Amino acid sequence: MKRSIWFWLFFALSIILATYFAVRIIMTTMGHGTVSRVRTISISADMRGPDLNPVAAAAAVAPGTHTYSVDLSAQNARIAATPGVRDCAVRRMPNGNLKVKVEMHHAVAQWTDGQAYFPLSADGTIVKRPRDTRDAASVLFRGTLPADISEITKSAHNMIGKLDYLEWIESRRWNMQTLGGITVMLPEDNPAAAIATLMVLDEKHGLLSRDISVIDMRDDARILVK
Repeated sequence: MKRSIWFWLFFALSIILATYFAVRIIMTTMGHGTVSRVRTISISADMRGPDLNPVAAAAAVAPGTHTYSVDLSAQNARIAATPGVRDCAVRRMPNGNLKVKVEMHHAVAQWTDGQAYFPLSADGTIVKRPRDTRDAASVLFRGTLPADISEITKSAHNMIGKLDYLEWIESRRWNMQTLGGITVMLPEDNPAAAIATLMVLDEKHGLLSRDISVIDMRDDARILVK
């Protein structure tokens, strides 16, 4: 069967391209050419405005490093150990450069040691440098914390303006301290419901404005006031 000139033209072109890319791949693998060297490292995060300088420092490699000599697992481990990073992934791009994607912890509350205020993620991880001043719009914690503070934080946000701080008591339940100096002892089970009840009582009877020191809500059947 007779082939047209277009067939032979495309056939020759495919041979040339295949040879070109084969040579490039071989040269890159052997460490020759610009494609085999890391020239840039791009870093992106899942949120706007985070300080990525610590991530860049952890991801940095010496200029001109052979791309296949970079241990991606070790680099990923260094980045994951950076404060504020929840998860990360490092990829080697076809052009030899590296691409880093990080998921950052999101601050949902604050914790204080009595002097400074540390932003916390939902799992209680300190995610940013401490501040000298308190964020009035954040729920504040003191003392030790459980592994998950997300639910109590959501409930306590409804008390912003009247809440001073929360404490994890005996690793099983919460105490709330109000700005008026009242200690609210929450139950082990369903503290969110107790907070909702407290808000209703305060709205109807001004409970948190009274001259009392303790509101004991640990027993679902009754509320004790001292």
